[in-house]
Amino acid sequence: MRILLIEDDTVLGAAVRDQIVADGQSVDWVTRLDAAGDAMRGAAYDLVLLDLMLPDGRGIGFLRGLRARGDVTPVIILTALDQVSDRIEGLNAGADDYLVKPFDLAELSARIGSVARRYSGNPNPIVSHGPLEIDLAARSIRRAGAPVQLTAREWALFEAFLSRPGQLLSKAQLEEKLYAFDAEVESNTIEVHVSRLRKKLGPAIIETERGLGYRLGKP
Repeated sequence: MRILLIEDDTVLGAAVRDQIVADGQSVDWVTRLDAAGDAMRGAAYDLVLLDLMLPDGRGIGFLRGLRARGDVTPVIILTALDQVSDRIEGLNAGADDYLVKPFDLAELSARIGSVARRYSGNPNPIVSHGPLEIDLAARSIRRAGAPVQLTAREWALFEAFLSRPGQLLSKAQLEEKLYAFDAEVESNTIEVHVSRLRKKLGPAIIETERGLGYRLGKP
C-alpha cells in the first residue's frame, strides 16, 4: 500500500513515517497542502493521512476539494482538534476516520488496515485462500494449520495481491506500492520478494505473465 502523509510536525511526521515503513508500506511525506496536491497528481495513493492545520491552509478544504473532484482515496484525519464539532466536520467533509493527537502508533496501523479493508470490499480481517488462512488485522498467515513468518516487505507485497485478486500487477505498480519516491530500488527486488513468497506460501501462490507482471494464483 502506498500512503501519502500530510503533516507539518516534523517529530510526529517522522514517527508516523517510520511506523508505516516498519509495517512494510510505502509512504511519501509532505508538510504543505500545495506539495500534497502535486504528489497526488503524480502518483496513485491507496490512503491519505491528513493533518488539519497546515502552514498553507486547512486540511478540511483540501479534503473537500478531493471529494468535489470525485477522488475517493481513503482519508484518515490526524489532528489535535478534539471537539465533537471538529470530528463531525471532518467526517462530513469526506474523511473515513478521525484520530486525535496524541495517538498510539499501533492504533494508527490498525486504523489504516481497517479503512483499507473496507475499501477493498471485504471488512472481514480473516481471509482464506486455498490452504492459507490469513488474518489481515494480525498480519499473520497459517498454511495448512502451520504458522508462516513473512517479513514486513513480503507481507506488504502479498497484501497488494490479496487486495486485487485476479488482477495483473506490473513490476512498476508493485514497486510503487512498496517504495517511496526517493527510495533506491534494485532492478530485481520484486522478483526476489515474489520468489520468497512462493517458497513460503507455495509455488502457485503468485502467477507470472512474462513481460507483463504478476497476479495472485487461483486458490
